[in-house]
Amino acid sequence: MKHNRQLYFVSFCFLVLLLVAGSRSNAQLNTSAAGSTVTNPNGTTKDTTHNKSNTSKWRDEEARITFGHAGSAVQAIPDTSLHTFQRRPFQQPWSRDLGNPGSPLYNLFFTPDYRVGPSLGYHIFDAYRFQLDSLLYYNTNRAYTVFDYQLGSKLEQVAGVLHTQNIRPNWNFMVQYRKVNAPGFYKIQRNNHDNFCFTTSYSSLDKHYTLNAGFVYNKEQHDESGGIVNDSQLNNSNYNDRKTLDATYQNDQYSLTRSSVSNMQRDFGLTLLHSYVFGPSDTTYNTDSTSYTYKIKPRFSISHKLQLSSEKHLFKDLAPDSIRYVTLFNTTFANSGTSYYIPGGDSVTTQQRWFWVDNCILLNGFLGPEGNQLKFSAGAGNRYDEFISDGLASGVPDREQIISNYITGEIKKEAVQPGQWQYGAKGTFYATGDYTGNFDLNAAIGKDFNKGKGGFVVGFRQDLGSAPYSYTNYENAYTKLSFPMNKESVTSLYATLESKALRLSGGVNNTVIENYIYISEAEKPAQYSIPVNITQAWVRKIFKLGSFFLDNELVYQQLPENAPINVPALMGRHQLSYERSMFNRALKIATGVEVRYNTSYYASGYDALLNHFFYQHSTYVSNTPECSLFLNFRIKHFRAFIVGDQLQQLFANNAILFTGTPATNFFGTGVNYTPVYATQNVMLRFGFSWALVD
Repeated sequence: MKHNRQLYFVSFCFLVLLLVAGSRSNAQLNTSAAGSTVTNPNGTTKDTTHNKSNTSKWRDEEARITFGHAGSAVQAIPDTSLHTFQRRPFQQPWSRDLGNPGSPLYNLFFTPDYRVGPSLGYHIFDAYRFQLDSLLYYNTNRAYTVFDYQLGSKLEQVAGVLHTQNIRPNWNFMVQYRKVNAPGFYKIQRNNHDNFCFTTSYSSLDKHYTLNAGFVYNKEQHDESGGIVNDSQLNNSNYNDRKTLDATYQNDQYSLTRSSVSNMQRDFGLTLLHSYVFGPSDTTYNTDSTSYTYKIKPRFSISHKLQLSSEKHLFKDLAPDSIRYVTLFNTTFANSGTSYYIPGGDSVTTQQRWFWVDNCILLNGFLGPEGNQLKFSAGAGNRYDEFISDGLASGVPDREQIISNYITGEIKKEAVQPGQWQYGAKGTFYATGDYTGNFDLNAAIGKDFNKGKGGFVVGFRQDLGSAPYSYTNYENAYTKLSFPMNKESVTSLYATLESKALRLSGGVNNTVIENYIYISEAEKPAQYSIPVNITQAWVRKIFKLGSFFLDNELVYQQLPENAPINVPALMGRHQLSYERSMFNRALKIATGVEVRYNTSYYASGYDALLNHFFYQHSTYVSNTPECSLFLNFRIKHFRAFIVGDQLQQLFANNAILFTGTPATNFFGTGVNYTPVYATQNVMLRFGFSWALVD
């Protein structure tokens, strides 16, 4: 109860903060027409919705907020659309969690892991994390702040704040924080995440020197339930309160709300990219010579990129049962075969750490006219990686240190303006060290249609990489296991097409994987020696009739019959909505129904002991189409949604999402069970996003 009161208090304080901040806001973002996906706050239409009687101190300059990635000239603008605002942020477009926000995610649209250099190999929390290579760098002429908050049944909460502003016209910073907390519908499945990032970008007044720097901190904490022991209880009216369903890892003597089994992942990292450009420059003055601007035509530059990161993964079982670990090791614990918990007794702790530093120097050249230049780069890098396993019986950590050198090159021409061609190729090759011979090669060509009406891209990628550390090493105080593996090869061909005029987009993808690395049905790292060929196609078409929109998405996936990959062959999502502006465009609404489904298939299993999903071929699951009713609305720069979710459960039972590790003789009757993870109950969700421009 104390924890619940704290959550309510935080929510209340957050709302008060928004109201106070909102009273100070004096500008708004322009809004988009119905059905569009992006709203441009850089337009020329001024805000006429206020009665401005005293405007002597108001700024007439229109807000300009843009952002992009380091090393790219392509800029984007904040999305303030309503069309799909109600959808859960971390599960888009086809990912599924374990039935509680913040829990491990599995992508039903198969996407390979492109591994080239050293890696730790834990990726099931990636959707919640800020990544060094995906940080956004902003440029604004006004201070810009966004508050986000979502509240769902059973106290699931997602809160976030982003603030960015330019210290000077050539110097910007951005800070962002996000909190995810969800106790869940079922027993002991709590998630508690904290994510923070900071970025800054700087360009000298003469345009010769540029700098992009960033920092990330991520911490994900997941309580392991092990799944529902007996899925027949889902159909029993005596268990309408899902907290009464038996969970595999429940231990009432330890806690009624927290699990004695947990996984935690924490990382922080720094990135720095700076360069100096050589080329003819010019100074342009205004008509009365009171101000001037610099222009430069790049011809040559030298760049330096530095990245470092420290990552830790920690598994804890404070009340272990020896039966859980039979696939990994055999030992006897004080708690084995019992339901009691002995404080300070036996425990199983598996901790792996990864520290790395990457330094890269690039020489860059430029060809072509300003604003439409071709950039080509060549350089070399050096990196240091250290993997550490702690908590061993010897008391001495096991360390593995690796020094690698690689060469890299790139040719890139971006489509900065509508109607331009874009093309590029990039390659990285490890020349020395334990990863010698590993490489990454990708190339793509495309074109934007005139007036921003869409475009197409055709691309190719090939990787040769090594198995992650967590797949080759498993160590704790009771055992040390090694799993030697060959290098994995991934080759992909893809094409995408988008037409905004037709409200149509689609794509095809073909991937061939040799020596596929995965977790087997025996719940151990393994390799599949037969080449796996995966063909995928997807299409999205939006029909519009007046103020009604029918949004249709379909995905088809074809795999070899015995490939150790669990994904459905067909997935679909359809949304029928009514969208229009009201009250002289002061209010915009989007309301309707959304249905999501997939064909029956062998669902993946989730192994809490390894914190990985594993391949299983014994439990076949079907999916009753999931249904939700939503109302999205926007008043100026405030957006909100109200959703009735999982409404199909008014006439159907909770669908099974994944299986768990088999529970042996759980009730002492000699019967073994295959635990499952199921969807949430019928629930109500509310959320909002408030953008403030000062």
